[in-house]
Amino acid sequence: MGRPALADRPATFRDVLAVAEFRVIFASYGIFMIGETVKMLALSVLVYERTGSGLLAALAYVTGFLPHALGGLFLLALADRWPARALIVGYDLVRLATVVVLATGVLAPSAMLGLVAVVALFGPVSSASRTALLPEMLHGDRYVLGRSLLTVAAGGTQVAGFAVGGLLLGLVGPYGALWLTAATCGLSALLVRFGLTPRPARAARTGSGPRTGAFRETLRVNRQLLADRRIRGLLLAQWLPGSLLVGAEGVAVPYAADLGPGASAGVLLMAGAGGMLVGDLLVGRFVAPARRERLTPWLALLLGVPMLVFLARPALLPAAALFAVATAGFAYQLGLARRFLDAVPEARRGQAFGLVNTGMMAAQGLAAAGAGALSEVLAPGVVMAGAGAASAIATLLLWPVLAVPAVRPTRSSRRDTRGGAGGGERGWLPCPGGEGERPRRT
Repeated sequence: MGRPALADRPATFRDVLAVAEFRVIFASYGIFMIGETVKMLALSVLVYERTGSGLLAALAYVTGFLPHALGGLFLLALADRWPARALIVGYDLVRLATVVVLATGVLAPSAMLGLVAVVALFGPVSSASRTALLPEMLHGDRYVLGRSLLTVAAGGTQVAGFAVGGLLLGLVGPYGALWLTAATCGLSALLVRFGLTPRPARAARTGSGPRTGAFRETLRVNRQLLADRRIRGLLLAQWLPGSLLVGAEGVAVPYAADLGPGASAGVLLMAGAGGMLVGDLLVGRFVAPARRERLTPWLALLLGVPMLVFLARPALLPAAALFAVATAGFAYQLGLARRFLDAVPEARRGQAFGLVNTGMMAAQGLAAAGAGALSEVLAPGVVMAGAGAASAIATLLLWPVLAVPAVRPTRSSRRDTRGGAGGGERGWLPCPGGEGERPRRT
């Protein structure tokens, strides 16, 4: 039998946006991203004004993001233990309280950074819970297109956040921008509270409730996810080809500087963001699901191959065009979305999606740092070409995972795909002695 989930006709934006709960998730996520971008920009300016330290200003900008890795490693079990609506609303309210404290100006700069870092530890838990809701409200190919729309929202609202943040800083200053950010936190919380249906926690629904503390449970389930060959392959496929390309972004500024005074790194970075958004829109909307899966390895290869031309040190506009073509290859991840959803047990979806995001952030950070270090001894164009080559090599090594569906659904999983969210605890069996679940290869 064929795979019923992969219909001949891809879902449309109308299909996805017709789901009222997805509209709530989409709107609240966009508001969340704008608020976070404005907050970190305002905090960076505020810390610089109060300390005069460029280093502290830079730390202020990234403080909200760095703890994601720690939260993803040690707290992700909460995404499956707590009801999604309560968790997302609770995190928005904690963010609201945090921003209000920052806006009052009662804390010293070091205390501001510490507060933001502690709250950000729970960011990946909320994000994972939100992502894990999608297959419960979007079925079949609508789920894939919904993931694509959230990616588009992330890129677009970050750009909007920078624009709005810059405008607010000029009009009302950093404290005023923080008060307006508090309003976005409240608006997001209200949308989710009154727009989403209350659902019990996934662990409670599947009968796999808490056995240990969240810290130990997160480590245990992370190890189990990584021990499963299918899941591990899909995680590496989502982490490596795209993250290695991010190394090229890390040296966009020195590359543009080498081209002369008229060149701007902003043109390269905007082209990269535009290529990613267009690729996601075109592949998600106009490519049939079965063909999208077949194209997955070729789209991943597209990430690296155009970057090899940077050995020839192209001028600004050709370089921007190459960058846009390369980043369009990020759409390869759409071909992995259904496979990953089918591979992980329903009770661990929140943690599994959180592990994807945590690993991706860590890999991108390492790639950017490594590229920056190499640019000290090599020409930026060589480093960018090297990033493309590394991405292409990773794609070739992962070709069996990218090219062949990692999970062949059973009869029960096909029924789940037709009828709803699917999943259950497929492929994971209870361990003797009550030690939780263990992966089973099929």
